Amino acid sequence: MRQIKTLAVLGPVILLAGCISFGPETPESLLTLTPAATAPAGDGAPGNSGPSIVLGEFEAPAALDVTRVPVQIDDTRIAYLQDATWVEKPARLFRRLIGETLRTRSNRVVVDGDDPGALAETRLTGTVRKFGYDARTSTVVVVFDGVLPSSGSTIRSRRFEAIVPNVAPQADAVGPALNQAANDVALQVAEWIG
Repeated sequence: MRQIKTLAVLGPVILLAGCISFGPETPESLLTLTPAATAPAGDGAPGNSGPSIVLGEFEAPAALDVTRVPVQIDDTRIAYLQDATWVEKPARLFRRLIGETLRTRSNRVVVDGDDPGALAETRLTGTVRKFGYDARTSTVVVVFDGVLPSSGSTIRSRRFEAIVPNVAPQADAVGPALNQAANDVALQVAEWIG
C-alpha cells in the first residue's frame, strides 16, 4: 500500500520534470576573442616607462550590444547567426583585445578595467560600429571609431576597419574570421596610439 501511495505522489512529479526548464538552452560552444600576441607573465611596464593609457568603456549600437553575432541581410535588415554566441558582449571583448595588443606593442602601462578613476595621461574611448557578418558579400566586418584626447583641448579620432572575405555563414567560420579582423583593427589602433 505504501508503494502505491509513493508512486501516486511521485508519478506527477516525474512527469512534470520533463516539462520544466530552468533557463535557456546552453549553447554547445561560445565565441571569444584571442589576441595574436600576449604579454608575458611578470611585472608589466613600470609606471614611469611612458605615458599610461586607460581604455574607457566602448560604446556599441543596440544590434551589437548583445551576445549574438549580427548578420547584415540588406541595407535595412539584420538577423543573428545561428549557433553563434559570445561569452560576453563584443565591445567588452574588443576592449580587452586592444588592451592586450597595446601591452605587447608598447612600453605603456595599460588599464583596461572599468575603473574610471584610474590615473592616466591618455584615455582611449570609442564606438564599435560593426562587428559581424555581411551576407551580401560573404565577409566579416569590424569597424571601430577611436577617440583619443591629444595635447591641450584637442581630440583625435579615427575610423579603423578590417574585412575578411569569403567566409561561410556558419559559426565555426565566422568566429575565427571575426577574431582575425578584430586583431587587425587592434593592431591598427595600437600603431595609431604609438
